Amino acid sequence: MARGARTAALASALGLVLAGCSAGEGVDLAGAGEVDTEDYLEVAIAGEPDQLDPHSTSAYFSFQILENVYDTLVEPDAELEMQPALAESWEVSEDQLSWTFHLREGVTFHDGSAFTAEDVVYSYDRIIDEQLANAYRLAAVEDVVAVDEHTVRIDVSQPTPALLAAIGGYKGMAIVERGNVESGDVQLDPVGTGPFEVVGNAASTAVTLRANEDYWGEGPHVPGVVYRFISEGTTALADLTAGEVHWTDSIPPQRVESLRRNPDVEVASVPSTDYWYLTMNQARPPFDSRDARRAVAQALDREALAQVTWYGSATVNQTAVPETSVWYHEYAPFEQDLDRARELAESSGLTGRTVGLMVTNEHPETVTAAQVVAANLAEIGVATEIRTLDFATWLDEQARGNFDMLLLGWLGNVDVNDYYYNQHHSEGSNNAQGYSSPEVDRLLDAGRTETDPEARKELYDRAAERIVDDASYVYLYNPDVVQAWAPELEGYEPRPDRAVRFKDVRLEEGTG
Repeated sequence: MARGARTAALASALGLVLAGCSAGEGVDLAGAGEVDTEDYLEVAIAGEPDQLDPHSTSAYFSFQILENVYDTLVEPDAELEMQPALAESWEVSEDQLSWTFHLREGVTFHDGSAFTAEDVVYSYDRIIDEQLANAYRLAAVEDVVAVDEHTVRIDVSQPTPALLAAIGGYKGMAIVERGNVESGDVQLDPVGTGPFEVVGNAASTAVTLRANEDYWGEGPHVPGVVYRFISEGTTALADLTAGEVHWTDSIPPQRVESLRRNPDVEVASVPSTDYWYLTMNQARPPFDSRDARRAVAQALDREALAQVTWYGSATVNQTAVPETSVWYHEYAPFEQDLDRARELAESSGLTGRTVGLMVTNEHPETVTAAQVVAANLAEIGVATEIRTLDFATWLDEQARGNFDMLLLGWLGNVDVNDYYYNQHHSEGSNNAQGYSSPEVDRLLDAGRTETDPEARKELYDRAAERIVDDASYVYLYNPDVVQAWAPELEGYEPRPDRAVRFKDVRLEEGTG
């Protein structure tokens, strides 16, 4: 669901969503050549990657693959706590302005070249200097220095407690190889240090990975992975139950309960870090009025929205952060109240208008949700014209501010800053709705530099309340991560950040 004008947005939060990620558009990937995949893990994902450059893509389907190809300096564990990856350890200076990372020795890229501190410097400088999709994550970075071959220092302009989450939260911050980038091969034939390497691509059909025998960590335990692009969820499930694929997350929500009763399939769901929201363009009347936005917030039946889109696999929430997070703040001022919504609509000039609601057919749940929103607004005297666009057009229209209302989501959030700063700070790179509050700016700026966790949470709690009260976003719910796999696939666990990792899985002998 959404990460700004062509950033990691998703109409879901997953859409996103990955670390907030977008759906992306498929391109003709490199030719494959012959690869024996007889014993490979076969997985079905809902769409194809637009490219495989981790710094340039914002497509969730790309990151489902790249999660297993690249590494970051640190990475989140299942509880979203940052753990060593390419960096074995790190320390922060007393003034909190220098972070020193000690890198693993003996790590090589897939082409056999050595991983060194210069690769880290090049990767981060590339993101910053070229202002790529994730440059905002490094906004506080003043310099990245190779102290020696296996030591990197990152100097920041202010204390940055979220730095580990910024550089390790998802593979958009991966460490790349300079030659692979400068040759242009990175888009189709990426070279990383991860547990698998890309060895085959068939346009609009599949991407094939082979196990990296020189991987620095434990695993992988399967010889390779074939990602098949199956957009129709019923087809993916049919292939799963027929033994054609071992894993999928292309699951229609209405099929989840019946799937759980199938003894030949393992199904698991975990609360995600994603959130879904509706927002209104504050540059256009009547949504430049706080009362008009609050009328919409007061009119919505969130329980109905969650039910028709996720069939019980979502938790209603009026803030962004899910209740499973340490950053959760319970605040819900907008239970559906049609009488109050009508009063606000009347006083703000919203009553009697026809407003547009922009959704994307690449995330059908937004189209379904739009029907409920339209019905809710009709009850307060507001007509809704639903605009259903392909996702690329949706992103372009958002970037141009050509919308009244839109519905989408953000995926893969890790730190509390991910949920609020770029969406609601007046200078935020993804503040498409045009929200501006000096108080919220002050709180979010302070939260970015506060190193005491309790004090930091208080700042974001206060900012969240003001964001909700002003209806900058009208938050709806947090969906679950739902995935299914064959019983012979062992060692797989779904993650709240939707990172799909296969380095620890095994296939029982005799399957494939």
